[in-house]
Amino acid sequence: MIQTVSTTPFNDQKPGTSGLRKKVRVFQQPHYAENFVQSVFDSLNGYAGETLVVGGDGRYLNREVIQIVIKMAAANGFGRVLVGQGGILSTPAASHLIRSSGAFGGLVLSASHNPGGPDEDFGIKYNIGNGGPAPEKVTDAIAARSLVIDSYKILDAADVDIDAIGTSQLGDMSVEVVDPVAAYADLMESLFDFAAIRAQIAGGFTLAFDSMSAVTGPYAVEIFEHRLGAPAGTVMNGTPLPDFGHHHPDPNLVHAKELYDRMMAPDAPDFGAASDGDGDRNLIIGRHSYVTPSDSLAVLAANAHLAPGYKAGLKGIARSMPTSGAADRVAEKLDVPLYETPTGWKFFGNLLDAGMATICGEESAGTGSDHVREKDGIWAVLLWLNILAVRQQSVAAIMTDHWAAYGRNYYARHDYEAIAKDKADALMAALRDSLATLPGSNNSGGTVKSADDFAYTDPTDQSVSKNQGVRILFEDGSRVVFRLSGTGTEGATLRVYIERYVGPDGDLGLETGEALAPLIAAAQEVADISGYTGMDKPSVIT
Repeated sequence: MIQTVSTTPFNDQKPGTSGLRKKVRVFQQPHYAENFVQSVFDSLNGYAGETLVVGGDGRYLNREVIQIVIKMAAANGFGRVLVGQGGILSTPAASHLIRSSGAFGGLVLSASHNPGGPDEDFGIKYNIGNGGPAPEKVTDAIAARSLVIDSYKILDAADVDIDAIGTSQLGDMSVEVVDPVAAYADLMESLFDFAAIRAQIAGGFTLAFDSMSAVTGPYAVEIFEHRLGAPAGTVMNGTPLPDFGHHHPDPNLVHAKELYDRMMAPDAPDFGAASDGDGDRNLIIGRHSYVTPSDSLAVLAANAHLAPGYKAGLKGIARSMPTSGAADRVAEKLDVPLYETPTGWKFFGNLLDAGMATICGEESAGTGSDHVREKDGIWAVLLWLNILAVRQQSVAAIMTDHWAAYGRNYYARHDYEAIAKDKADALMAALRDSLATLPGSNNSGGTVKSADDFAYTDPTDQSVSKNQGVRILFEDGSRVVFRLSGTGTEGATLRVYIERYVGPDGDLGLETGEALAPLIAAAQEVADISGYTGMDKPSVIT
């Protein structure tokens, strides 16, 4: 029943920070998905007879690739596969299932917040036994193997019925189709005061959650509507669709405009939130009050003790380097460590495994804790709801109180998308060449205090990650950061992060664009963005 199929390598299968992401039509090439899956298996040791978790965000090609993965897992000697019913598993739910089942690892089929459909994006990510993304030594091994692979193993068998919960046999391997929602919802109920949130909702508190026609729909309906008692219809766009309803499932103010407009209306609900394609990101909006991801991380960390799962306090807070310093001030007040890491949840995973941090966050709308080893959109929403239920204040009032106590980090991210890669590389190379001459220079942002290319030494294993983003720091504490994103599927995305800190006694009520205008001009002057990219404005501002 086991077939050994001859193949030739593809030269573009190096995983990025969140696995391998390409256009659907790339993955549909003969042997393409199989080559990558076999390269993953060939890069691992000791999985014979072990458990593999498989699931995805329901996007186009999800079901077909799941069948390939199951048959290849059987042919390669796994003893058991756990697959989410219908092929569905949010990324945080997959992480929890890997951890709770003692699985060897898992394959998560998703391109996260990228669009889905026959002409859009697909992705495969390998997660290790702690439930988190594979570390660089594993992804490097996968990439190396993909360049020399000459065959793959697959079982010659009929497709498995992944729509019916239960256990079946495929060769010598068992296949268990499991409820993708129940165990995750139980985990959430163990962390948060569902009774307090339920009482808040019963008392007239209103909310809207936009699942963006992506994976969190079933999770949100079960948790918000069934367990917490929110009215039917609280969950918007709650049915996962292969093309996400022709929408871009990225929870930002551009792609979640329907929710934003609703939250800015005169009759807005008290609280609004959204999650992305695979359920690991979040958007938080109070009535007439948008909360930036960096501010959300800081508020969640400052108030986490109000939730039962975090009443003992935090061991530490971790943020990615591009994320604003708002959480740093919370860590200082709580007298806990603050870790500044490169972008990528695997860096947080090391800290969480070592018991050095409890809450982590990225400016790209990803927040999470030590309950899993991925960022978790619904977790962040529930922690907000728990805080609101205990404090009995609006989102706007909580933000006002927070800034009065800690000061405000005015912050924005400017994305320049689908740039020719050679142009993007040239821009970053020129920036790096200028680092030595920038300190002491003046531009629209003021006097440059220092400039560097961020490098990180992991305190858990002393591994070093270099070239993680160019930082320009000004005398007044403001900064501009430049880095290329690894989450796109074509061209390059330049991300420019702009931040200005104003203390508690300063002007905390400025419009973000007004507060950052001098630094936005400085970014253009320092990097000549329009000259390299041909773009006179960002594709997206968040």
